[in-house]
Amino acid sequence: MTPPRIVATDLDGTLLRTDGSVSERTRRALRLARRSGAEIVFVTARPPRALEPIARQTGELGLAVCSNGAVVYDVSADEIVTTSPIAPAAAAKVLGALAEALPGVAFAAETGRGVLFQPGYRNHLPVDLPFWRPVPDVCAEGEPIVKLLVWSDSHPLDDMFTAAVAAIEGQAEVTHSGVQGLLEISAAEVTKAGTLAALCERMGVAAAQVVAFGDMPNDLAMLTFAGAGYAMANAHPMVVEAVERRTLSNDEDGVAAVLERIFA
Repeated sequence: MTPPRIVATDLDGTLLRTDGSVSERTRRALRLARRSGAEIVFVTARPPRALEPIARQTGELGLAVCSNGAVVYDVSADEIVTTSPIAPAAAAKVLGALAEALPGVAFAAETGRGVLFQPGYRNHLPVDLPFWRPVPDVCAEGEPIVKLLVWSDSHPLDDMFTAAVAAIEGQAEVTHSGVQGLLEISAAEVTKAGTLAALCERMGVAAAQVVAFGDMPNDLAMLTFAGAGYAMANAHPMVVEAVERRTLSNDEDGVAAVLERIFA
């Protein structure tokens, strides 16, 4: 294949090993791709503030697609370039439908720079606690909502996903990153794939010139958009079933294995 102009990669479960590290082999492969003229674009569910340690490990300081497509972030400038938030009224309607469809769930909202969380929401990462603020209602704070978080300690994740898709009926995008009991909700038509496609258009890059890597349902549209989309060996069954190209697992440096072959 013609060497791609963009390498679009998910992070957790894909570029990163299970312990959160980036292997030396992967760092070399990213440098090889960059020397060959490709841009490296992180495409992740993570918010912008969670990219700094990854950028430090890899040296990748360009644009990143964050929060499942709701944010384009300039890593080197620490600047949010664009956002695609959910309107408060639409968010309130979605949360009402989900509260009815999934009794007992709790809600939080990612703003791009922090998280608002309602009573009962307890899915906190200790390292991220300084950025979290309790509120009575995430839709009434006047802050942008780039991603709604829906959490349960009792509903199975796949059941939550099925119920949420049916309840929302296209009013928003429902996906998940494989975290047990956690759904992620974006504005309607906001996905990793859509934002990556818009970024490619601005850069004059065709989909055929993109190679992409991912492991979870929130990566699926991106993998099918790219000219060459690769599912990790550790990918969710939904992704494995839908994506023809495969590579090794994240702990076996599956992204590096493909990049070495393409750019050698």
